[in-house]
Amino acid sequence: MRIVELDEEARKGILDGLLKRSPNNYEKYNETVLEIVERVRTEGDQALFAYTNQFDCEGIDASNIQVTEAEIREAYDRIDPRLLETIQKALLNIRAYHEKQKQYGWFDTTPDGTMLGQKVTPLQAAGVYVPGGKAVYPSSVLMNIVPARIAGVEQIIMATPCGRDGKVNPAVLVAAKESGVDAIYKMGGAQAVAAMAFGTKSVPKVDKITGPGNIFVALAKKAVSGYVSIDSIAGPSEILVLADDSANPRYVAADLLSQAEHDELASAILITTSWELARKVSKEADRFVKNLSRKEIIQKSLDQYGYILVAGTKEAAIETVNLIASEHLEIMTENPFEDMMKVKHAGAIFLGAHSSEPLGDYFAGPNHILPTNGTARFFSPVSVDDFVKKSSVIYYSREALQKVHKDIEYFAEQEQLTAHANSIRVRFEAE
Repeated sequence: MRIVELDEEARKGILDGLLKRSPNNYEKYNETVLEIVERVRTEGDQALFAYTNQFDCEGIDASNIQVTEAEIREAYDRIDPRLLETIQKALLNIRAYHEKQKQYGWFDTTPDGTMLGQKVTPLQAAGVYVPGGKAVYPSSVLMNIVPARIAGVEQIIMATPCGRDGKVNPAVLVAAKESGVDAIYKMGGAQAVAAMAFGTKSVPKVDKITGPGNIFVALAKKAVSGYVSIDSIAGPSEILVLADDSANPRYVAADLLSQAEHDELASAILITTSWELARKVSKEADRFVKNLSRKEIIQKSLDQYGYILVAGTKEAAIETVNLIASEHLEIMTENPFEDMMKVKHAGAIFLGAHSSEPLGDYFAGPNHILPTNGTARFFSPVSVDDFVKKSSVIYYSREALQKVHKDIEYFAEQEQLTAHANSIRVRFEAE
């Protein structure tokens, strides 16, 4: 891995390079995605089946686009029993974590006859997108469906591409069933997002779409946002490690590569104040790459977006951490809890030598669907909050309104909204 001294010029160049990976910069795909979305919106099943047959598997139509109970039973027969057991163990942790995120309504009253509050209501329908293609992600199934189920969503559907044989990976089906999905559809890409956003004869319309996907999925989610809610427009995966000379260089190198293997656009960055650690991590990473199954993808990722940055001070290192606002942040320093308190922007934070990023991907419990490309500055991980909405509740008695009605009328008149003022005034005409 390349080692770069962290100065202002290097920081700006790296930040600019990372931002080029954002889905907002993939305009060359926009026209294609918008055409797919519009066709599915206007033509429904006809367009959905045509694109599914073109991009995923042939022979998909209204009779078989939805996964049957028989197919799910077959998946249980095909899955490795140890994987099923692992999925069930992970589910316990994920449920326990997300249960703590549940929100409840509240109401405050006063003696003069007012009541103000907040009513929390689950969404009626949620659509979960689970990628296929280069890899299989049963873990993403758990991370999408569990918080929706805990929130109390009435109907949860899942879209995932089928293979050329017309089947969905058994681990994905089993994970969905274990999580409590209501229906699974064999569809992927922009056409799946559009089908869930607008509804077709075969696929119900949802209120929100969550889950990661490729650039076509990301751009499709962007296109339908406003017709439905979305979690975020996810970009390529990324990891940032903040480490000092107390860190184990083999651990750091291994963790950097754990994200670089996702795809060629993934980024893996170490920020440290130690030149010695930088050199050791670079050597360890080079050794690891040679023996890993996805070494070609990893090497391209490192060549394009992999850096070891050596900062002059810890303050400069943490400032850069906050500027990058990484999806995953590992802190392997002498005082990781203390350093965490100085971090303002990160999707998920992993503390200490034994809290490596894959722990969060699969097992610990927090959600692994995280903001990318610097959006951790204003977005959060997927959570139970994503599947509820809040309504404010207002009640005033006549006596309570009488005390303040002239203030409200005056305020409205100052904004030249006389009908607003009249709406209050009419209640006290007799006076």
